[in-house]
Amino acid sequence: MVQRAYDAAVQVDGRVVGSFTGPGLVVLLGVTHSDTEQSARRMADKIRGLRIFEHRHAPDDACLTPGLGREVSASDLGLPVLVISQFTLYADTRKGRRPTWDAAAPSDIAEPLVQATVAALEAAGTQVATGVFGADMQVTFTNDGPMTLVVEIND
Repeated sequence: MVQRAYDAAVQVDGRVVGSFTGPGLVVLLGVTHSDTEQSARRMADKIRGLRIFEHRHAPDDACLTPGLGREVSASDLGLPVLVISQFTLYADTRKGRRPTWDAAAPSDIAEPLVQATVAALEAAGTQVATGVFGADMQVTFTNDGPMTLVVEIND
């Protein structure tokens, strides 16, 4: 899940472990059993390239490439991304009142793929902040728009 935001922060045990100010993206990243390192790289590319910003989101010191359309990406504008691992995105709520998490990958599979997504974003020049995998986190942000997208990568 990708959300355009004005600002964002994640806390663990009352301490901010990741944040950004100004416009950027908040990514709640779920991993399922069939995901791979290729999926992680493709997800990173998709996140960076989503054309969901406007020129008004550009930092004051940004030098925009002439000819960029009205809708530009976080990559075009050099905007930060906050990535939070989120296994609950794979909740199955079809039966009863208690969700099941069978579709979520176990932590020994999910954690390296979350890290691979972050590494791919960073390798492409994106400033990335993260939460702590498996921790009880408090995430706060100001959704801009609101703009929230479910992004899926199918291998």
